Amino acid sequence: MDRKRLLIIGAQGFLGAFAEQEARSRGSYEVIRGDRTNSGAADGEEVDITNAASVNRVFEKRRPDLVLLLAAMSDIDRCEASPEEAIAANTWGAEHVANACARSAARLLFTSTAAVFDGSKRGYCEEDAASPLSVYGKTKLQAENSIKDLLPSAVILRFALVIGLARRVGTNAMLDKVIEKWKAGAPVFFPTREERNPVDAASLSKIMVAMVGDDAMSGVYHVGSLDSISRYELGLRLAARAGVSTELVRPQQEPILGRAPRGEHHFLLTDKIRSVCPFEVGSCAEVIERCFA
Repeated sequence: MDRKRLLIIGAQGFLGAFAEQEARSRGSYEVIRGDRTNSGAADGEEVDITNAASVNRVFEKRRPDLVLLLAAMSDIDRCEASPEEAIAANTWGAEHVANACARSAARLLFTSTAAVFDGSKRGYCEEDAASPLSVYGKTKLQAENSIKDLLPSAVILRFALVIGLARRVGTNAMLDKVIEKWKAGAPVFFPTREERNPVDAASLSKIMVAMVGDDAMSGVYHVGSLDSISRYELGLRLAARAGVSTELVRPQQEPILGRAPRGEHHFLLTDKIRSVCPFEVGSCAEVIERCFA
């Protein structure tokens, strides 16, 4: 039987590298690496999701059966400063990909965010009303709504925070950046009032690849650890696990002026995904350990 063609859009990013490795390890997919730049590799395609013609060209050439849409403008502060650019990447880009999937009958998994919620309560399920505070959250929510209309069979996967050590240089991996600072003796400030339930990139990739390949799954799902943790406490645990002094982890008590607004409690409840997905993310402690394992 021919292997299904899996197009990973955003393959050169932090999460994309994990997703590519997971998909290749299964041996049941022909992986196509889509990104804004392409080195000319046979398995790569240059694709700019803000340009419908670019998206359509790749779909017509490669005819993917499955699509992971990981590409986005994910820097929340940059989105706040450049809302038009954020809309083009996060909203219109998702619409272009969803339209191409609808025309070609390809399955789509779209990665979204806990930032679609305002963080005013502790614990959000998939059916809770969204009320984003930031431009980033608003653009992702708009993308979700468009995808639901254009492609009801799509999977929309929300998470609050993804952590892990990058498998490719040049990504925006948070953990690599803070460890580099710590090893140079520089302190890093972490908010004390922002709670998240993180997921490690390796586990998230297993879940994404499994879900996009399962025709029975569609709709919105939340993924993350069973318990939540403040970013400050997370910083302390990461530093201890990395073998650096926790004195380099500093509490940030108040929001920094000029930063995009962030919700305090982005704890995503995961009962729905745990009822259909065999892979358990587990606790924050397990997530942290897998980052280093």
